[in-house]
Amino acid sequence: MSAKNALIVWGGWDGHEPEKVAYFFRDILVAEGFHVTVSNTLDSFADEPFVLSHNLLIPVYTMSTITNEQFEPVRKAVAEHGIGIAGCHGGMCDAFRANTEWQFMTGSQWVAHPGNDGVRYMVNINRSNPHEITDGLPDFEVVSEQYYLHVDPGVNTLATCDFPTPGVDGPHTANPCKMPQVYTKMYGKGRVFYNALGHHCDVLEAEVPKELMRRGFLWAAK
Repeated sequence: MSAKNALIVWGGWDGHEPEKVAYFFRDILVAEGFHVTVSNTLDSFADEPFVLSHNLLIPVYTMSTITNEQFEPVRKAVAEHGIGIAGCHGGMCDAFRANTEWQFMTGSQWVAHPGNDGVRYMVNINRSNPHEITDGLPDFEVVSEQYYLHVDPGVNTLATCDFPTPGVDGPHTANPCKMPQVYTKMYGKGRVFYNALGHHCDVLEAEVPKELMRRGFLWAAK
């Protein structure tokens, strides 16, 4: 079987350590036998034949803007050609706030992180929804930003966290909910994987978050 190809494109807001996260993801994929290209320009997405030569696309690009010429090959790759897309935190689901089709494709959009960085909370695996990505993994504690997302109701939720978190005030506290933190979905023919963790790279380097990303990449690239 020939090796699969992955394209990682990083940039945007430096606070999310996009370069460090991109190369952390590269190392995970190389260990799984992928040929990986790492780019720091969205123009890599504008090269449609190049994009279509990959099995997996990984954006690590918080905020910023994307042109239609850069976005359309990605949309076509996922929706029409079945190429997977996977990512984490703001690098995928707070990437291009003005592009609602990006949000439609990726499944959610960040809107708040009550308490900012340093919130201690639990991520709970959805035991009622067995999946190869979460099989055998335990619930785990995180100290980081806790993402409050506006989420596509069609996503397949694999893990959640509880809002509100004790001691963290805000306008959301009157509306207790279980917020999706890890999910999959389909966008046309393509598989989509998202993990809301990853404010800094060290959050992803912990054992369970790293394994979630590894399994999510493999699932999305099938």
